[in-house]
Amino acid sequence: MRAAEWFVNLLTAYAGAGVAFARRRPARRLCGGPGGEEAHATTESGNPLDRADAAEEFAMSVQYQPIGWNRQKRIYDSVLAASVLLYLALFVGLGALVHPNATAETLLIRGFGTAALLLLHVILCIGPLGRLDRRFLPLLYNRRHLGVTMFLLGLSHGVFSIVQFHGFGDIHPLVSLFVSNSRYGSLADFPFQPLGFFALLILFLMASTSHDFWLHNLSAPVWKKLHMLVYAAYALLIGHVTLGALQSETSPVLAAVLGVGLATVLSLHVAAALKEQRVDEAPVTPGSEGFVEVCAVDKIPENRAVVVSLSGERVAVFKYGGKVSAISNVCRHQNGPLGEGRILDGCVTCPWHGYQYLPDSGASPPPFTEKVATFRTRVVDGKVLVHPCAYAPGTRVEPARIEGETVGRQA
Repeated sequence: MRAAEWFVNLLTAYAGAGVAFARRRPARRLCGGPGGEEAHATTESGNPLDRADAAEEFAMSVQYQPIGWNRQKRIYDSVLAASVLLYLALFVGLGALVHPNATAETLLIRGFGTAALLLLHVILCIGPLGRLDRRFLPLLYNRRHLGVTMFLLGLSHGVFSIVQFHGFGDIHPLVSLFVSNSRYGSLADFPFQPLGFFALLILFLMASTSHDFWLHNLSAPVWKKLHMLVYAAYALLIGHVTLGALQSETSPVLAAVLGVGLATVLSLHVAAALKEQRVDEAPVTPGSEGFVEVCAVDKIPENRAVVVSLSGERVAVFKYGGKVSAISNVCRHQNGPLGEGRILDGCVTCPWHGYQYLPDSGASPPPFTEKVATFRTRVVDGKVLVHPCAYAPGTRVEPARIEGETVGRQA
């Protein structure tokens, strides 16, 4: 009875925290276009660059608002929820056929655990996949939903495990978790459960601070470092599962599947890193007066950018309406790649969460205050040149004009 009450209290506490975080949500207004019209998109929209859903978004303000779901969010989360439920149903159903002596609690523990681990692999693969192929970017826009879902699955696995294996003794379940096995000197009998507990703590910190309220109040660098702990959690979980399998499983299937997952995550990260390295090491042609030749002007799509590395900093060079401007490639929100976004209604729009900047000044439209560095540009004989010395964030730089090109329609 005491274990059941502890389980209910833990879920209630987390649910209350979730409601608190959901009450405040930052929203951003897209800057007006040439005719003064406004488009609307939220910071956590399904795809901030998809204007087909603009009418379904909430009106923007600088205040935190209750969380709302647009059409893309509903589809994203519906597919996610259906996939999780289908996986658990198949796992428990097939598990009962293959292991008829297994209890329902045991099957649920394994189902929740494997679902959480599988989803963590998906989460870790989305980032490098998005860098390697833009078609995977839609998965990135609401990746935090995957993270929270993965934590809840891991929490369910952990709570069921603690209740089943430590909930009916004479000492507190959490104390029993750490003292029931003290054979730290034995690899075959190493206490693997604490590894999962510490991984779950990290995932809790990430899930509970996933909201932009915490990003704003902790500052982007601190928030980013906190969420990079996902790799520490992944390492702990690899140890947790591997050591647990050594002690309880005789089939090599689990070890093989885990090895394939680890190899996939590592190979995708290496491939993405090599691609990014090629961008940083791409040769540039020196021009006059310190300018550097970037590319031919017709190589830049209208309202989009090419990214070049200058003096160790990535610069996004945008072409729009017969003009060329260059700004830092790093969004102030979560270091998103501005050069992979596009210009909407006169503003460079980050492809990750829709944060926006004026292309000539690098400043967000009022009342927002985010700013990125700007660079001087020139267009000479059909070539785009950029000076590698950055101006202070928010400094307006006159765009370079493209001779003989009429002013195009802003996206």
